[in-house]
Amino acid sequence: MKTVLITGGTRGIGRASSLRFAAEGFAVIANYTRNETAAKTLEEEIKKSGGTVMTLRADVADAADRERLVSETLSLTGKIDVLVNNAGIADSGLFTDLAGERAARLYAVDLIAPVELTRLVLPHMIHEKSGVIINLSSMWGQVGASCEVDYSTAKAGIIGFTKALAKEVAPSGIRVNCVAPGLIDTEMNSNLSREDFNAFAEEIPMERAGTADEVAGCVYFLAEGGSYLTGQVISPNGGYIV
Repeated sequence: MKTVLITGGTRGIGRASSLRFAAEGFAVIANYTRNETAAKTLEEEIKKSGGTVMTLRADVADAADRERLVSETLSLTGKIDVLVNNAGIADSGLFTDLAGERAARLYAVDLIAPVELTRLVLPHMIHEKSGVIINLSSMWGQVGASCEVDYSTAKAGIIGFTKALAKEVAPSGIRVNCVAPGLIDTEMNSNLSREDFNAFAEEIPMERAGTADEVAGCVYFLAEGGSYLTGQVISPNGGYIV
């Protein structure tokens, strides 16, 4: 049985990804930071369907927690076949107003954590000469967004990280790809009023927001179906950017 470690794996896109991998026969290690209720609900749902899942609490922005997360995952499963760097936070406002701890936390979660967690997992994949790493970015990492400068910068960094690492580890049998979603109807966009959310959705050529399940489908495809894809960015955004 293959194992997938999904950060932020109990809510939103992460939850949908956990459910998809479990349905496909993976042993799922779903990481979460604080919401134990969401973690327990996910566990119950997957186990009820006959799937294999374990939820592990860890703040991926904390170095010691990252090391413990990887160590516990390997103790439980013996391997990590797929790493999905999904955990992320969003913050918006004028660039000059988002400073200090708010900006530092955003970069710690959205950029530093995926890079450093991958650094911990990668030696095990190299030893096996096999593995898949999937990083979650955003369409704003591709084109940038006013009043989301730090978020756009962090997500652009994830795209650059994906492309560079893909070239380095391809000879070791490891693929690295990126999913850069557009407007998705999850808690991540709770900072938008429903009126603003709907107005944004109307600007999309497909005239709607995407769903977490649709993004999870992209993640799973890159894990299992895209055997000749590495260093690529798939952006499920309904045609908002092309």
